[in-house]
Amino acid sequence: MTPELIVEYASIVAIAILVVALLLTVYRAVIGPTLPDRIVALDMLVGIVIGFIAVIALRTGYTLYIDIAIALVLVGFLATVAFARFVLARGCVGEGEEIEPGPAPGPAPPKPVATSAAGAAAPKTAKPRKTSKPAAPSGKEAK
Repeated sequence: MTPELIVEYASIVAIAILVVALLLTVYRAVIGPTLPDRIVALDMLVGIVIGFIAVIALRTGYTLYIDIAIALVLVGFLATVAFARFVLARGCVGEGEEIEPGPAPGPAPPKPVATSAAGAAAPKTAKPRKTSKPAAPSGKEAK
């Protein structure tokens, strides 16, 4: 068995595995059920496409495909980070997740006002201002 034949058989097996992975990942991207599931599936699709590019590069012998795969890795990473920031900023909850009860949205309730014994609002008194005394000249300035 020659090395070329081994590479040929290995590339056929790799393509078959990548096709199965591609179909399962597309299913997850379409069905979901939540937005983070879809984001992970899209990230996985990028990885599968990189696998296809690597197999094609081995079969054809063109090393330029490896450079394309490296560029796709960088773009895929940036897309994943952007999607993650989007999910965090949006604060979305998927269809299968429950929402925890919290304070109702809207303006905050007014703060209670201090009242006097008669029930009327206590008048606000101004706090005395602290005045600073002018600094005494130091020994160097006095001479």
